[in-house]
Amino acid sequence: MLDDTDRRILRHFQHDAGMSPTDLADKAGVTPATCARRLDRMRQSGILRANRAVIDWRALGYEVEVSLRITLDKTQPRAFDDFLEAARNVPEVLEIQTFLGRVDLRLSVIARDMAHYQQIYRSAILTLPHMADIEALMHVARIKSDEVLPL
Repeated sequence: MLDDTDRRILRHFQHDAGMSPTDLADKAGVTPATCARRLDRMRQSGILRANRAVIDWRALGYEVEVSLRITLDKTQPRAFDDFLEAARNVPEVLEIQTFLGRVDLRLSVIARDMAHYQQIYRSAILTLPHMADIEALMHVARIKSDEVLPL
């Protein structure tokens, strides 16, 4: 279980994971040794999963994002497994989510432009196994995209 000190460390760390250990400890009000020990404990327990670079895919020339809502043919016993295995191999699929209800999955797909999206859709998406229905939703604006937790 996290205590107030852990929460203070996490609160500052999630805003700037590149902060030096000394600066993080200073902001959290603990010694650098305490900060390092607690971060290690949180990594080992799975609370902290990774430090990673967040790349703005738009800055790399990807201008189109589409959400695809997919319903699978659930009469096929391996529909989910086969679909997920194949969808993971499409480089332009950034995210895969599964749901309970009418829609089984959502894929987030990026493309450089509409012509590129059409090529991905025809050559990679429509060839995914066991799809019964697919609906495309074109992203217009991202209003909130935040992984910061209220600690």
